Amino acid sequence: MPTVRDVREMAGEETITMLTAYDAPTAEIVDEAGVDVILVGDSVGNTALGYDSTLPVTVDEIASHTGAVVRGTEDALVVADLPFLSFGYDETAAVENAGRMLKEEGASAVKIESGEHTVELTETLTRVGIPVMAHLGLTPQHVNREGYARQGTTEESAEEMLDLARAHEDAGAFALVLEHVPANLAGTITEELTIPTIGIGAGPETDGQVLVIDDAVGLGDWSPSFSKQFGDVRGEMERAVSRFRDAVESGEFPADEHSHVEETVDDVY
Repeated sequence: MPTVRDVREMAGEETITMLTAYDAPTAEIVDEAGVDVILVGDSVGNTALGYDSTLPVTVDEIASHTGAVVRGTEDALVVADLPFLSFGYDETAAVENAGRMLKEEGASAVKIESGEHTVELTETLTRVGIPVMAHLGLTPQHVNREGYARQGTTEESAEEMLDLARAHEDAGAFALVLEHVPANLAGTITEELTIPTIGIGAGPETDGQVLVIDDAVGLGDWSPSFSKQFGDVRGEMERAVSRFRDAVESGEFPADEHSHVEETVDDVY
């Protein structure tokens, strides 16, 4: 089972693979495939809970899904996403929310959508024994301010992102997610840091890659342009559900082999 230290030491040495998961069966599949890190992302809001964004996701919801993923995982490092307003305004509350993911649900680390306001928090969490994965670039929790546009596209914003990356490394973050940023900027940040970078829509020069599981397996009805579908799970489910409906309506299911007859109850009336 990789530890936080193992993942940190993979920087520049081994490629890191990371996928999201939100339940035990999915976590088991991802784990058995040998993926290094499982992220219990607040993307659960869009993918599983029916929300229009990640903003409504609660600490209780992340905690519940994190516990399920941990129970389905034997080898991968499990990282819990801290949802909107669970950090950033009160350090005590943030430490309690992050600590809950480790102490009660069994995660090994937390991920924080980062900015200037999370440098000190990252240092505090690390100091009390809560490993932090930072996240820069497109941060969906700031959708009302930034939208979903590519980030770091100007010299000023690129310099700011590099500075924030360095600051979070200095504060103790063990890895950094870079989302929807120019590939050349992600490459520069990767070169400048000693901790690993994990890209999503950030090109091939990062130390690893992460995708939302629904995008990777083709479960959703839409995926971002920087993602890739490696399967057609949605199509398979649609075909299976249609076959079930047809079999029930035609009387084909259940057949004799799906039923049990108990002769001792023949006379019951």
